[in-house]
Amino acid sequence: MKGVLLVNLGSPDNPTPKDVKPYLDEFLMDERVIDTPKWLRNIIVRGIILQTRPKKSAAAYQKIWWEEGSPLIVISERFAAKVRGETKMPVALGMRYGSMSIKNALVELEAKGVDEVLLVPLYPHYAMSSYETVVVKTMEEQQAHFPKMRLTTLPAFYKNEGYIEVLSKSIAEGLKNFDYDHILFSYHGIPERHIRKSDPTRFHCKIDGQCCSTNSVAHNTCYRHQCFDTTERVKAYLGLPDEKVSNSFQSRLPNDPWLKPYTDFEFERFPKEGKKKLAVITPAFVSDCLETLEEIAMEGKHQFQDAGGEDYKHIPCLNDDDAWVNVMAKWVNNWETTGELPS
Repeated sequence: MKGVLLVNLGSPDNPTPKDVKPYLDEFLMDERVIDTPKWLRNIIVRGIILQTRPKKSAAAYQKIWWEEGSPLIVISERFAAKVRGETKMPVALGMRYGSMSIKNALVELEAKGVDEVLLVPLYPHYAMSSYETVVVKTMEEQQAHFPKMRLTTLPAFYKNEGYIEVLSKSIAEGLKNFDYDHILFSYHGIPERHIRKSDPTRFHCKIDGQCCSTNSVAHNTCYRHQCFDTTERVKAYLGLPDEKVSNSFQSRLPNDPWLKPYTDFEFERFPKEGKKKLAVITPAFVSDCLETLEEIAMEGKHQFQDAGGEDYKHIPCLNDDDAWVNVMAKWVNNWETTGELPS
């Protein structure tokens, strides 16, 4: 029997330092997030970051926490429930980090008689620290606890026509009645070395302004290329002028080169160039979370306005939008009947 496993990032159970600390520990100790030797990762995470970050992160979570719980969890549950209503297959939801684990989701599917699972990492783009770690963790759990269960993984869908259409229409809806000077596609940041580590050719990805536009098998696992490609496809779909659209990368750790340009630097730069009405989209996520709701929608707005910006609009992620649900349902139902995956 076939079933579907949706996997998103995860969240602490409560917006308190006590609950945030173990969540951050699991997240930051992931070797695909901070990809240093374990002894050094221990020092960085447990010796430095976890001494102060839980309190700060808890305060940020408190600013965006909903009455029902973590926005990411609530939104993901709503999305899963809607997908469940559009397919005959069992659909389970798991998180890469936190108490709502991938293992528990697989237990749920197994109890319903599922022995063939379509794994759906809820990330449009391939990156070590998002898509890849979900796949690896799910495979580890399957091999350790569900050896008779077969896994098939949905590929990164950053350029899928159905996804681009619903993303574009969502952005168009968000831009209604907003007279923007500029639209910023802000993607989650990753260290530059992650791009090179993910390059199967070991020579194509130079992050030099040319490699992302030069065709290569490396693009199948190149986060930077995939982000830029998503932007270009949305621009084409909506007919957006080149001069009013750009890309940036948010969230980074210090003392390491991460993908550029940095979103917070762009917030400060735009008003100086006369771009004082800014719309921001965060397409690295399909569900709004701490990073989109607090860092971009709240702190980003303050940074932009403090730098002289006037109007600022954060356009929400797809979340549980019915059109997005229909696209996902089409993918999973097609896999059930034909075994084919979207491209």
